[in-house]
Amino acid sequence: MIGSRTLTALMGLVASLAVSAVVYVYTGSLLLFLAAPFVPFLFSSSLRGEAAREERPTKRCPACGFRARDPEFDYCPRDGRRLREE
Repeated sequence: MIGSRTLTALMGLVASLAVSAVVYVYTGSLLLFLAAPFVPFLFSSSLRGEAAREERPTKRCPACGFRARDPEFDYCPRDGRRLREE
């Protein structure tokens, strides 16, 4: 099954290609048609580098081993125990 991130990326790609096609029909310029499909990748968190992700402390559940770097997570979603910083 397709993940939500993959589906979002595909929808963004389809939408940008549709906008590019409309612009091409009205202006005759291929520049936007070639550049627009790459716009979703500019905002991707995977291209920002590992340094931005490594700055956050990792929290871990002592019981099940669940790990999270998101500061929003204070409790384990599996058993409800408080996460501890590693």
